[in-house]
Amino acid sequence: MAGMAKSVLAGRGLMMRAAALALLGGTLLTGGCTSIRDHRGYLVDKALLDSVMVGIDNRQSVEHTLGRPTFVSQFGRESWYYVAIDTKQAAFMRPRTTGEMVLRVRFDPQGNVASLDRAGMDKVVRLNPDGSFTPTLGKKRTFFEDLFGNIGSVGTGIGASGQPGSNTGGS
Repeated sequence: MAGMAKSVLAGRGLMMRAAALALLGGTLLTGGCTSIRDHRGYLVDKALLDSVMVGIDNRQSVEHTLGRPTFVSQFGRESWYYVAIDTKQAAFMRPRTTGEMVLRVRFDPQGNVASLDRAGMDKVVRLNPDGSFTPTLGKKRTFFEDLFGNIGSVGTGIGASGQPGSNTGGS
């Protein structure tokens, strides 16, 4: 009877090990299918964004509230930009943008906040370029039209009188 109990316990231990290995293997296999989420840029705090007021805040108060901007405009009216991008990437795929926020803080010449503009995914344009063809406006030309199209349309620089630069045809 003791031998039978030992064999039952040994069989049960073997089953437990096999189940644990199967569970571990399944976890490892499905772990590769999970996606990676990433956040880049400004960490958005809604309460801080809402606390910046047009006409009340200035450059210094905006910097103390929101921190240094992601980048500052170089031309035109001074503007500070805060950019945040959320991405998601599945295994063996390129990252895909799932969320985007751009906050533009414009200042007047005195340094006070003149306007706040928020934009998100609604302003993003998706382009799907074709690797072998670039769509353009205008006439579609053949290879030979491109190759020989300029013949006769560009002046040679020597006119009828034989003098360089005189294309008038007379003296």
